[in-house]
Amino acid sequence: MEPKVDTINEIRLPEGLRPFNNAVLDAMSWLNGVAHLVLGLALGAAVLLFTWLFIQDIMTALGADNLAQGFLHGLGTLMLLWTVSALITAEIRYMRGHQLTVDTFVEVAIVVLVRKLITMPVQSTLPSPQEFLLWVAAALLLGLMYLVVRYAQTISIDEPAAQPPAASLAERGGLGDRRSGR
Repeated sequence: MEPKVDTINEIRLPEGLRPFNNAVLDAMSWLNGVAHLVLGLALGAAVLLFTWLFIQDIMTALGADNLAQGFLHGLGTLMLLWTVSALITAEIRYMRGHQLTVDTFVEVAIVVLVRKLITMPVQSTLPSPQEFLLWVAAALLLGLMYLVVRYAQTISIDEPAAQPPAASLAERGGLGDRRSGR
C-alpha cells in the first residue's frame, strides 16, 4: 500500500526536504496573513482620508461660486470611497476564507472609469470627443464583462456539485475478489 501524500509537491520532493518545504510554506502563509492585515488597515485609513477629502470638497463647493463643479469633485471623491469599499468587502471575504472573485476587480475598474467620466467636465483641459468616446466604450465593455462574470457565477452556483466516482464493489466490501475465493 502506498503512503498517503497530502500534496503533489510532496511527491516530487526528496524526503529530507519535506520538513524545510513545510516550514517555508508555513512562513509564507504567516507573511501572507500579515500582508492582508496591512492591506486591511491601509484600506481603513483610506476610508477615513477619502471621507475627510469629501467633507473638504463639500466645504470648498459651498464657499465657491461654482457649486456644480464642487459637486462633481465631491462625487469623484465618493467614487474613490466606493472603490475602497469594494476592496474592503473583497478583503473581508478573503480573510474569512473565501476566494477572491473577478467581479470585485471588474467593479472597481468600472467605478474608476465612471469617476473619470464624471470628473471630465471639471478638468482644466477637456478631452477630445474621440477620447471621451473611448472612455465611454471602455466603461460599457467593462459593464458587459461584469454581467458575463456575474452570469457565469450564477451558472456555477446552480450546477450540482460533481459527484465523486462510485467506489468499486470490492472497495465497498461488496463482492470479493473471485480469484482469491473471498
